[in-house]
Order: sequence, then structure tokens, then C-alpha cells
Amino acid sequence: MTEVLLSQSEGDALLAMNKVPLNNDPIELPDFGGALDIHLVSDDEREAFILNYSRHSINLSKRNHHFRGRKILGLARLDLDGPPHRNPDGEEIGSRHLHVYKEGYGLKWAFEIPPNKFSDLDNAFQTLCDFMHYCNVRTLPKFTRGLFS
Repeated sequence: MTEVLLSQSEGDALLAMNKVPLNNDPIELPDFGGALDIHLVSDDEREAFILNYSRHSINLSKRNHHFRGRKILGLARLDLDGPPHRNPDGEEIGSRHLHVYKEGYGLKWAFEIPPNKFSDLDNAFQTLCDFMHYCNVRTLPKFTRGLFS
């Protein structure tokens, strides 16, 4: 499969663009082992985005948040409590890290999570909301929460 890459300015512009939910339907947060896709659009509805959120069933603190522009282009990914990540230059980043689009590499580079952007990484719901704010989702969807979500 051919990897589609954007210029850095295009990737930055997509991430910085204001986004809103595609519709106002309530979204049920997944329990352990579950996943969901949140469909978003730019304010002018010219760009489509998807936020994939998944929770592990064995390592209960492991979560992945993957934000895609144009539905397929990885722009940001927050990985929590999975394996450490090794960057293309060999540097190893711990099990909690953030990937942000980098021209020529996509999401292959990870960085330490900026503490001023995420208030409580141990709180799954708060982290999801913080990640959405990080990706410039200006209006959060209406979420319904179960006993374990």
C-alpha cells in the first residue's frame, strides 16, 4: 500500500482547523475491549475527520486515540500504557506518548506528552476530551457512559 503524505504545512493546517461532530447523535463510550469512531467535520464542512478510540481488554489502562484527517491520513495519535515506542533515529519513548504528523514520516515519530495539554491521563473520559481539544474539536459530542466507560 502506498503511503499518502502531506506537506508539513498541510498537516499542521488540518490539525489546527476547528472541528465539530458530524451530527448531534449521542455517542456511547466503549467498555474495556471496545472501540468507537467519532466522525467530525471542519466548521465549513469541507474536510472530514475521524477519531478512533479503543480500550484494551486485558491491560485496562491501555488506550489508543487516533485522529485522522480526510478519514485516512494520520494527524495525531495518543498511546497510553502500551509498549514503548522507538523513533526512526533510535530514541526510545516511554509507554505513554504522543505522535504528531511529521512530513516524510507520517506518525512514525513519538514525543513525550505535553503535561499542559492533558490534565489526567489516568481518567479515560477526561483524556479523550483533552485529546479532542488537542485536535481542535471545538464542540464535543454528547457522550453516554456505561458502568465501565
